[in-house]
Amino acid sequence: MGRPRKLFLYMRTYYPKGKESVALRQGKWYVVDASGQVLGRLASRVARVLMGKHQVRYTPSVETGDHVVVINARGVRLTGRKLDQKFYRRHSGYPGGFKEIKARHLFDSKPEQVVREAILGMLPKNKLHARRAKKLRVFADDKHPHAAQNPEPLAWTN
Repeated sequence: MGRPRKLFLYMRTYYPKGKESVALRQGKWYVVDASGQVLGRLASRVARVLMGKHQVRYTPSVETGDHVVVINARGVRLTGRKLDQKFYRRHSGYPGGFKEIKARHLFDSKPEQVVREAILGMLPKNKLHARRAKKLRVFADDKHPHAAQNPEPLAWTN
């Protein structure tokens, strides 16, 4: 009889074309209320929407994510002792240019930056990172200038 034939199942990567790719690039607008939510869980869920992984037509090499407006960043929770133990560090590139600030001090002065850093840290560091970062808006309170885009509340699915 000979050798049995191998069955090959080809998986094809979906790649949006034409009008469909333009529609995906424009994206929808979502609003997320951060008050009372744990920072890391909020960040991972928002990063997923920015990447477009919540859509059926997700393609890793194409920017298919949506715009996200995070409000009430001042009300986000940091679990454990992160407010006292976590540091945000940066370096200017010059000698003596190393700066570090405790999470508590940064959270008291700029809570939206704490949330933004957490979300952007969960995005992949590739050529699409900057484009995805532009689709994120974070505000310390519940007022935001994006009401004209009619952002809909983001429903969490586990």
